[in-house]
Formats: sequence, structure tokens, C-alpha cells
Amino acid sequence: MDEMDKFFGGDQTQSPPDDPNGNSHNPDQRPYTQQNPSARYDPHPMNPPRYDAFMYEPIGFEDPMRRQNAAVQAEKEKTRHIRQERATLVIFAVLVIAVIIFGFGGIVADILTGSSRIKTLGGEQVVIYQESKPKGATDLSKFQNENGKYTTEGAAAAVRDSIVEIKTYADAFHKDLLGTGSGVILNEDGYIVTNAHVLDSEGYHDVHTADGSIYSAKIVGRDSKTDIAVLKISGTGLSPATLGDSDEVLVGEQVIAVGNPAGLSNTVTDGIVSAVNREIRSDSTGFEMKCIQTNADISPGNSGGALVNMYGQVIGITSSKYISSYYEGLGFAITINEAKPIIEELISNGYIGGRFRIGIVMIDMADQSKIATIEDDLGYDLPEDFYGIYITDLNEDCDIYNTELKPKDFITKINGIPVRTYDELYDTISESYGAGDTVPATCAHVFEDGKIAKYEIEFKLMEDTSGDY
Repeated sequence: MDEMDKFFGGDQTQSPPDDPNGNSHNPDQRPYTQQNPSARYDPHPMNPPRYDAFMYEPIGFEDPMRRQNAAVQAEKEKTRHIRQERATLVIFAVLVIAVIIFGFGGIVADILTGSSRIKTLGGEQVVIYQESKPKGATDLSKFQNENGKYTTEGAAAAVRDSIVEIKTYADAFHKDLLGTGSGVILNEDGYIVTNAHVLDSEGYHDVHTADGSIYSAKIVGRDSKTDIAVLKISGTGLSPATLGDSDEVLVGEQVIAVGNPAGLSNTVTDGIVSAVNREIRSDSTGFEMKCIQTNADISPGNSGGALVNMYGQVIGITSSKYISSYYEGLGFAITINEAKPIIEELISNGYIGGRFRIGIVMIDMADQSKIATIEDDLGYDLPEDFYGIYITDLNEDCDIYNTELKPKDFITKINGIPVRTYDELYDTISESYGAGDTVPATCAHVFEDGKIAKYEIEFKLMEDTSGDY
């Protein structure tokens, strides 16, 4: 018995496995032992040798070649896994880069095409499209034709830097704002025209130019009668407006109004010339001025601003004081030809020469509503067919204060000519008298029982250099 026989159990006899049908695979019934090798290696094709499975893999022994092959196979498997992982990472990286590129490309495309994507709360995407004007569309040089006529955009751009905002304060610290208005730059040295009612003779004024600069301003002259005033600032190199000829204005002509309504700087409204040379009475003084009527919006903050034609020329000074008391949508601007001599005299003298002051505060009897106001102040009705100028106060620095005339009395005649309205009073005096002249007047006191006591006075006209009216 060799070593191998000892390992497998020596002389132990084993029977080959039987057929499932019970037939033996060892027909000669010889013992199936290690000592019977012929039984193990029977060359007969019908009787192949039968081995147990463990005979192919002896327990306790390892084939060196198999171990080497297994190591090689494991190394290959490891390499394969590494390659797969690298391939996966490469694919992932490519996908990430592709997403970034496509995302960036989409953003660029959205910018170029002017579209943007917005995700709603429900996850739905909404695309909003936006695009720029064609190239050169904002070139102001293209807004003027060969004849020098502007489009609305061109006219607004031509006059924009010449319009200023004026702020009036009650105190030197500029904390108590009284109001705002507009003005038009007349020359590079800082002379500015505006409306007299925008200013306060005892106030403090700042001028805000289109470039954001702020200047302290002083009043050169003001005339409340015409509602024209001139300011001066210390700025240099300013952009003066070009004044036009208001006698050339045509009905139906396109215009723009530029000013600062409600403090909204350089607001532009457009319209047409509705009428020319309208004799419009100022709400504050009752004085009439020639005005251009327009349907362009003119609000209180526009006062002192410009009415501009399509050649970029200022043809009127807008004023909210020259308005219609009965209708909306009517705007008026003092014609530049009417305003220009007043502006020039204010710059030269600081006031309008030849103006006189009577020294009275009055209510005329131009209509029934004013008569009712007078009767309310008196506390009783006036006699029928009685007319005159009702006096509410007198100025102490004027000669008329020293006469018999008192508040609640009436001036009924000037040098024998009946007067009952402001125009009648002013025209009658100015036709025959000037500053320094003595004027005869008939006055009256009306009693509650309707009786009228008349008396005569004479008063000297005072020169008016204050600009007040």
C-alpha cells in the first residue's frame, strides 16, 4: 500500500454507484478496490470508469498554475473595474460639461434673442421675448430732417438741457419748501426766465440743472402783473435755449411742453397749437397777456417751462396761472414775443419802468359770483344797478392811504368815467396818468338800508419797482 492508498483509506472496499434502475455497473462483481486497477481503468466503452467528484480536486492540495491563473484573472478583473469606473466618470463629466454648455448657450441665446424663461409656481415655463431697437435707432442725428425739423424725440433732446427746476424755500437752511416750478436758460452765464408766481420775493431759491448740478439763485427782477421773472445763477457754460418767433406759429402745428410737474424733472408732453394770440387773463392778477393755446398738458409744476416747436425753438413760457376756469384740457403759454421785452427790461432795470401802484386791494364786480362775495363781506345786499370797485384793504406806503377812502367802500369813477372791473380801472388810469401823477376819483359808501354816500378824493400814483401787483 503506497502513501496515496494510505491517504484514501488503505484497503477499504467501495462499490461503484448503482444505476438508478438498480443495475450494477460491475458485471463481473469483482471488488472495486484500489488493488483492482483493472476495474478502475476498464477499457471497455460500455463500462467507463466512475470517479467521485473529489478525485478531480484533491483536498488539501492547490494547483500552482491555478493559483497563478486566478491571480491573473483577478488582476484583469480589477483592471476592468477601474476602466469601467474611469469610463463612467468620463461619461459623467462629458454630460456635466454638455449641460453647462447647453445652459450657457441657452442664456446667450436668450440674451441675443431677447427672451427670458420664467418658471411658474406650477412648474410651467413661460417665455418672455424682448429685443433691442434696430442699430442706430437711438441716434439723435437721425431725428432731424434736411430742413432742420425734429421729430418729437429730437425736439425734446434739443431743449432738454435748457430746462431747469426751481425750488423755493422759506428759510436760508432750505428746510421749508414753499413750492417748485420750471425755468428756461437764456444764456451761458446763467440768466433764467420763469414765472413770477414760482418765486417768493422774500424767499430762497435753488436751481437744479439737467446734469444734476444745484445752484443758489437770486432774483434779478420780477413782474407779477405779467407773471414774468428773471433769475441769475453763478454757473458758466450752460446750455441756453433758442428762442423762436411766436408770430410764425401756426394753428395745428405740433409742439411739446417741457417742465417739472410735481417735481418730475424734464417731463415732456406733446400736442398741437390749438389757437394763437389768445388774450388770456391771469387768475392771480386779472391782467391779460397774449398766449398760445395748446392741448399739451401744462400742470402747476410746468409753470415757467417752455413750449417748444419742432425746430427746437422756445415759442412760449408756460404758465398755470393763465388757464381757463371753466374748461379742462386747455393749456396756455405766454408768447415769447410778448415775454421777450419784459425779460430784457427786467435784466436791464430789475423792474418794468412806468408801472404805477394805486395801493389798494380790491374785488371788482365783473360777474355775479364776485358781487356775491362782496355782499357776503358786507353782510347785506347791494342796491340794484350799483357798481364799483370794492376796497378790502389799502397799503400804508401809498398816498391813497391818506385819503377819505376806507376798506368796505367803493371807487365808482376815475376822472368822471365809471369803473366796475379791473380792466376798466387800469385802462382808464393808464390812458391818462402815470407814476407820480395825481388822479381824481369818485368814491361811495353803501349803507345796510341801501342808501349811498358819495365823496370825491385825489391820490398820487406811486412808481412800482417792486414787481408786486
